[in-house]
Amino acid sequence: MSTAATASGRPESRLDVEVQRSIEEGRARRLGELARGERMSLLVSNALFVAVVVALATLVPSDRSPSPATVALLVGAYVFAYRLEFEINTGCAVPTQLVLVPMLFVLPLGVVPLAVAGSIALACLIDAVRGLMHPQRILLQVGSNAWHAVGPVLVLGLAGEAPPELGSWPLYVLALLAQFAFDFAVPALREWAVLGVPPRLQLRQMASVYLIDAGLAPVGLAIAYAAVESSLGVALALPLIGLLAVFSRERRVRIDSELELRDAYRGTVFLLGDVVEADDDYTGAHSRDVVELSLAVAEELGLSVGERRDTEFVALLHDVGKVRIPNEIINKPGRLTPEERAIIETHTVEGERMLHRVGGLLGEIGRLVRSCHERWDGTGYPDGLAGEQIPLVSRIVCCCDAFNAMTTDRSYRKALPHEEAVAELVRNRGTQFDPRVVDALVGRTARDHLAA
Repeated sequence: MSTAATASGRPESRLDVEVQRSIEEGRARRLGELARGERMSLLVSNALFVAVVVALATLVPSDRSPSPATVALLVGAYVFAYRLEFEINTGCAVPTQLVLVPMLFVLPLGVVPLAVAGSIALACLIDAVRGLMHPQRILLQVGSNAWHAVGPVLVLGLAGEAPPELGSWPLYVLALLAQFAFDFAVPALREWAVLGVPPRLQLRQMASVYLIDAGLAPVGLAIAYAAVESSLGVALALPLIGLLAVFSRERRVRIDSELELRDAYRGTVFLLGDVVEADDDYTGAHSRDVVELSLAVAEELGLSVGERRDTEFVALLHDVGKVRIPNEIINKPGRLTPEERAIIETHTVEGERMLHRVGGLLGEIGRLVRSCHERWDGTGYPDGLAGEQIPLVSRIVCCCDAFNAMTTDRSYRKALPHEEAVAELVRNRGTQFDPRVVDALVGRTARDHLAA
């Protein structure tokens, strides 16, 4: 199988947020022109591949002479399989192993890489004609993804052409490992040189693709047995490839639906943010400022993409429940009475209820909104959670909310100077606020304050 160029765990979305982003970036790259660095690396890798293909076709002896119909059937099956992409992390798994293995036992070994390269070019040409790939990417696909055929050709060629037999399984395992090595090495070096992605990271990301290859290899070997006996044996791969085509379409539809659902959630979040702002100008502006602070702290703490997404949503919606609080209490000049304070403190629960009605991701965000006024020492509201019981995102938003409130003019007092607000955070470090969050916020605001 050739390859193509990656935490929320929500019940409504099976794809990790980072995987969603990687899939979108991969799709965008397919439609874009090659960058200058990509073009230069492409010239080098393709020239090297052509030299290797010519050498193999010349130096690897063969007495095989398949019919043109058999060659056409193998190439057609490979094209069919190559166009069935299963998007996985930063890569795409394609079930070409079902055809590559029979090729190694039916075609002259030395021409297998050439047949694979031609099949990939034809498959990509079809996608380019259909507007699914930029034409410049055809040569990139060939130069990156045809290398996997070189490894097994070298191993089997050194052992001498022979029909498939179970007793040679150690040789076939070695050929499979050689396939992985060549499939990984040249593209990884190219991406390291052009994009700066370390090979170790690429290997970790592509491990799942290679596991799929390893699982399909024995099936490909079984098809090779039939193909050696009859040229029509290759056709046995077609029903399985057709079945995988159904799964591929279903997976793409599911991924598309998840991406659309994510965008719908995001649109709903910003719509609710606009509702908050329309209801109360101060609360709306305050929420936007808290978003900026919270994302800065999330970055300081090294949160994942999914956690940063949650942080943004919670920071924007942490006061959404205030739309159910009377404006005369929200905007009251002066201190609140105990009764009014009790009403204000219901806004986190009201916010959770509102978001729970939306459901899905925003239902989970509502749970985090509920905890945005809990205190590290357990004296907050509404549930009296303490320490690590409070979700980290809620702890971040709580601290940033308080800091922004202190540094903003309110109806009953003027904003505190930056230094006094920082001192207040430090004073409440370990009581009201998570110490780690305070340290991150103080460090970030100190750098930003100096820069300003």
